[in-house]
Amino acid sequence: MASFKPTKVQTYPKLGEKVTEDALYWKNYKAPVQIKEFGAVTRIEFSPLPPHNYVVTASTRIQVYGPHSQEPLRSFTRFRDTAYGGSFRSDGKLLVAGSEEGIIRLFDISGRVALRQFAGHSKAVHVASFLSDGFRVVSGSDDLSCRMWDVASSTELSSYTEHTDYIRAAAISRLNPDLFITGSYDHTVKVFDARLGGSVMTLQHGHPVESVLLYPSEALLVSTGGRYVKVWDLLKGGQQLVSLKNHHKTVTCACLSTTDNRLLTGSLDRHVKVYNSSYKVVHSFDYAASILSLAVAPEDEVVAVGMTNGVLSVRHRKHSEDKQETVGRKRRGPAYRMFVKGKNYVPKQDDFVVSKTIKQHLQKYDKQLKSFQVSKALDTALQVNVCALTHTCIKWLETPELIESKMLNRRGTLRNALAGRDEKSLTTLLQFLLKHITDSRFSRLLMMVADIIIELYYQVIPQAPIVERLLQRLMEVLGREAELQQELLQVLGVLDTLFASLTPRKEVMGPTATPIMQESQLQAA
Repeated sequence: MASFKPTKVQTYPKLGEKVTEDALYWKNYKAPVQIKEFGAVTRIEFSPLPPHNYVVTASTRIQVYGPHSQEPLRSFTRFRDTAYGGSFRSDGKLLVAGSEEGIIRLFDISGRVALRQFAGHSKAVHVASFLSDGFRVVSGSDDLSCRMWDVASSTELSSYTEHTDYIRAAAISRLNPDLFITGSYDHTVKVFDARLGGSVMTLQHGHPVESVLLYPSEALLVSTGGRYVKVWDLLKGGQQLVSLKNHHKTVTCACLSTTDNRLLTGSLDRHVKVYNSSYKVVHSFDYAASILSLAVAPEDEVVAVGMTNGVLSVRHRKHSEDKQETVGRKRRGPAYRMFVKGKNYVPKQDDFVVSKTIKQHLQKYDKQLKSFQVSKALDTALQVNVCALTHTCIKWLETPELIESKMLNRRGTLRNALAGRDEKSLTTLLQFLLKHITDSRFSRLLMMVADIIIELYYQVIPQAPIVERLLQRLMEVLGREAELQQELLQVLGVLDTLFASLTPRKEVMGPTATPIMQESQLQAA
């Protein structure tokens, strides 16, 4: 039985990002509900009629869920091997699906047993869909053929073998009951007309085609494959309008929203991207695993995503009633003025002032130092220094002055704090040394730390390649710093010589004879 687990996901706008109306529209969804299926979810499709149930194809089962249910309303398990491509008829009463064994099965949505079976493909059938008249079914198989079946008689009407590789995608025209489109791993998209008995247009996608999609006007066609999403104008003979490359891995699925026909694409890079009318990405949903299938309910009420790990993620749109209930339940906290009340009060002359001692709260590393846990205190101080504060910017919380105050100058205590460490903690210490050892304020103490580390671990350093590489980098940094210091000393010597040569010399004057000395000289004469 399928199980579900609600998860809360919160997204933040990037720094300086301009939030558009499209972005606000697609952010207005609740936290996703995750339903565990029996295997990778290869296809999701919503019923075109209310209550807009949706069919999920996973492993050897096809299950039908209600728009707000986490348990399946109906399960179809008459498959010996993997099922593929569960798809509704336009009235939502019949369901068709292919399978790994090459048989196509037709189900009544209110029953469990297959009403019809279409046998003729020699390999797996990955796509199966009703034509818009509701009396014929089109299938695409790994045997390189595309076939049309009659629902009433279960017979094959026609077969098309124009593709040269697996057929993995199909789209049906809602305006022309004889028109359908297929996409293949031979890098082509073909438009077929049943009245003409073959393809009337071939589009070169350039990569194995994973999905094809028709706009409601049927003037535009979307094909996905590789990292590319391409839009074609069928009224201009299949002219390519735009080629999008916003995903990092293969784009596996695509769908359209009913509001403004916004294009959504899902990929193996675990992202669903939403495009506006000019095909710019306005929003992105992130998921925990690679995405295989994607569908949006009418009026964009539900976004359902199937992943390779067998998880079906369902997001429901928020409504104004939900927001009002949330606001009503939220308890209002005390105002800011309550905390600053009386802070700036000036006592009068006759007032008796009672002084309140302010308790100084010790940091965690200070408490550990007071309990003589020097090694843990050092780890805590380093952790505080390395952690990032916010999602918008990554800054160091404090300078090495914090670490310097924790490393006592007594060599014995410092040795105890550095001894008995594993490879991970040594790597953190050495990275810190590499960052700050050239700072003249802390270089003396950090040189002492580096000496103690080498003295304690020189015998086991060859067993840890990461630590050995970091020590080599540390030696290179110290070598470059020594060369810079030597060059600076030479420059200082040259500058001293220049300053000494540019200083004007003062003439040395003899001592002026005093009157007493003049009198003694006259007497001697």
